Amino acid sequence: MFSIPTRSRLRDRTISVAVASIAASLLLLQSGCNSRDGATNATSVTSTNGPEARNVTYFKYPDNPAFDLVYLADKLGYFDGTSTRPKYVGKVSAPQIIPLVGTGEIDFGTRMVPLVISAIASGADIKVISAGGETLPDAPHMKYFSRKDSGIREPKDFEGKTVAFNSFGACAEFVTKKYLSQHGVDVSKVNWLVVPDNQSQQALVTKNVDIAIIHPPFSGAAEHDPQLHKLWSDWDEDHGLGGMAPYSVNGAFARAHPQAVRDFVAAIAKAGNWVNAHPDEARKLTAERLGIDVDVVERYAYVKDLVVTTPPIQYYIDILEQAGKIPKGKVKVEDVYTNEYNPYAQPPARANAPAGSNKSASTTPGHDARPLASAEAAS
Repeated sequence: MFSIPTRSRLRDRTISVAVASIAASLLLLQSGCNSRDGATNATSVTSTNGPEARNVTYFKYPDNPAFDLVYLADKLGYFDGTSTRPKYVGKVSAPQIIPLVGTGEIDFGTRMVPLVISAIASGADIKVISAGGETLPDAPHMKYFSRKDSGIREPKDFEGKTVAFNSFGACAEFVTKKYLSQHGVDVSKVNWLVVPDNQSQQALVTKNVDIAIIHPPFSGAAEHDPQLHKLWSDWDEDHGLGGMAPYSVNGAFARAHPQAVRDFVAAIAKAGNWVNAHPDEARKLTAERLGIDVDVVERYAYVKDLVVTTPPIQYYIDILEQAGKIPKGKVKVEDVYTNEYNPYAQPPARANAPAGSNKSASTTPGHDARPLASAEAAS
């Protein structure tokens, strides 16, 4: 039987996990230091299935216990007949996903915008190539909980309390601190403790933390827990502006395999639109993949056709600059994302243009042209 440790042990565990993650990253960096020339470690094979031989590029991707459009696109067969397929490399801890995309140890990853911006500011060769989840009133990106008997109900109640959240540097930190500050809270008086989403509910119930910020699919079980009280969601904080978790690609992989990137974006865009059109079926697939009760699985929603727009990117650039995390003006919107690989965002001729690095990429941030075809139509 799993038991939640005390607060001190949770802190010790957080430090130990951080040290282990850094050590693992150094080993991965060492093993990958000779593969930064563009091909990274992608594997290309020639498939003889079907009427014509096709060269298939396998992209490296985490196999994490989460609902993800890559897993869904794979299950629905959206990579079939394309130039690319996923090669799952095992579990990768959430804080390591963007760093490892930057080094090319994995080729694609999905994490929050501020992590990508910070990586780019540090010189990482990485770029956002598709949007991700869309925050809606009935499909929020994260929810806030306290115990019913705690008396914690308002932002001011956070002062002096311990808040469980999944990582520094992402939405749970920056969106929450911005919201609390707007309501007169001194965030320096809040004790922030990193606890994985799948452990936060138990940590809260057993009084090892006072407040928990939990993401789907684990926030559904927390909301059904009679001992807990839902405070609010990120929709209440910024109407979803900070909840979009996009997909990013390693720059070297993109330059070496542009068609694979186009096929990747097309496949996950179709998967995202399928989720929007079939929310109940998507919930069942989530429950099946994670081995949880479908009744506590929440609805997921995705940006239509996964076309990236400027506001969610600029939102986090502004937050990071104001927080002193990046120098003002160092990272611009066009450094962060491109829609050039998304066939539903712009004409195919433009989608065929190769992308450069973050420093010299041909991009069209905030591209407002009507797509030639929807991913829904393509399915």
